[in-house]
Amino acid sequence: MKISVCELPNSRRGLDEQWPLLVRHAHESGSDLVLLPELPFFPWLAWRRRFNRERWSAAVSAHEDWLDRIPELFPAAVCGTRPLNRYGRRLNMGFVSSGKGGYAEVHSKYYLPQEKGFWERSWYERGDAEFRIHRISELALGFLICTELWFFQRARSYGKQGVHVICCPRATPQESLSKWLAGGRAAAVVAGAFCISSNRISQPRERADLGGRGWIIDPEGKVLGVTSPEEPFLTLDVDIGLAEIAKRTYPRYVPD
Repeated sequence: MKISVCELPNSRRGLDEQWPLLVRHAHESGSDLVLLPELPFFPWLAWRRRFNRERWSAAVSAHEDWLDRIPELFPAAVCGTRPLNRYGRRLNMGFVSSGKGGYAEVHSKYYLPQEKGFWERSWYERGDAEFRIHRISELALGFLICTELWFFQRARSYGKQGVHVICCPRATPQESLSKWLAGGRAAAVVAGAFCISSNRISQPRERADLGGRGWIIDPEGKVLGVTSPEEPFLTLDVDIGLAEIAKRTYPRYVPD
């Protein structure tokens, strides 16, 4: 299976410039699965502490509009998150969109930080506490949206459900990139699954500090590749059968 991760600009102008390049990369690489960053289609909302309803509505509308462009990445299945109004609540919703399976809402972000630059509880509410796998043909995937990566009991639960790939769309800062990569490695080992991540990246004059570096990590925690500003897209051919083998080895087989 060919999996693609990326780092995409935080600005709308930068996104407009990079999107056609991502589409071309996905097609030339023969991608089967493309992971987008967290809330990729509008400048990062949570750098502001105070909620602004007009800005939230603009972000919701922008993501709805961009969903019409997701098929440009087909035949790959595309994973990402979007801001969503649902049942009177504001949510950060993980989704999968594909030509064969259509559009599916998979998991709403449950663990929300509240600190400088990442005032997420001001902008949307906790989603459901259900961390269920989603199947695309033979592939079983699950979402750990950004901060959720650090709750390793969720990665272990995914492993027990037979997940092949953990998708971690992120919006994380430059200064902590090495820490996040360590977290991705640990989640992969705990689950016995590939951990993949895409991040947003800011330009120097932007207020939001988002550092890029997407990754693909194998079930034993080996970093197979990372993105960079010079190479913002990465596609690797991985054997998802390795995730099935990993479930039978240490530490995954040890009972709870």
